[in-house]
Amino acid sequence: MDAITRLDLGHFTRPAAEWHGPHARVEPVLAYLVRHAGVRLIFDTGMGTGSPEADAHYRPVRRPLPVGPEDVDLVVNCHLHFDHIGGNQRFPDTPVLVQRTELATARAGGYTIDSLLPGVRYREVEGEHEIAPGVRIVPTPGHTEGHQSLLLDHGDRVTVLAGQAYDFAHEFGTPYRPWLDRLAELAAGRPARVLFAHDRDVREGVPPPPR
Repeated sequence: MDAITRLDLGHFTRPAAEWHGPHARVEPVLAYLVRHAGVRLIFDTGMGTGSPEADAHYRPVRRPLPVGPEDVDLVVNCHLHFDHIGGNQRFPDTPVLVQRTELATARAGGYTIDSLLPGVRYREVEGEHEIAPGVRIVPTPGHTEGHQSLLLDHGDRVTVLAGQAYDFAHEFGTPYRPWLDRLAELAAGRPARVLFAHDRDVREGVPPPPR
């Protein structure tokens, strides 16, 4: 049976200076377990450990990942910051799909918690990648150059797992980014639900291009 299950893996506190706001904000850390078109995958794996500095800065509250290697055939990370890849090493024999440029940036150092990178079976992709009919990776750069999202085609509708393409549902489409045209093309006028890594709200629809 096809299903998308949201996994609440905790939260962290982003300092006001980091998002140019008036106060610190608490952000959930959400992953998604997907059963679709014969594919079993998890999209992101929660917050990693190994950096006292990151813990002091973000004050993370972690919840355990309730998924193991026996539950999935693939891992897809929207990008490789520590709050999205914390459980990757639990899947040492499972392919982890990531954009080539994202992996190169992470391996160059100073980008994530470096100790989270080894022991993972990365499968590099470049640009769009069809995992199976109805399951497609789409590059969505902005938060990072190698950020990617996952589009699930249900026939009469689509679901977009947007990761951190935008931080919040109400921001989706502002500022407008060229890859939104591609998402709209793939949706082909059908209803679209957009789910996020740091927002429990759901965006309905892909915004039209600006006039």
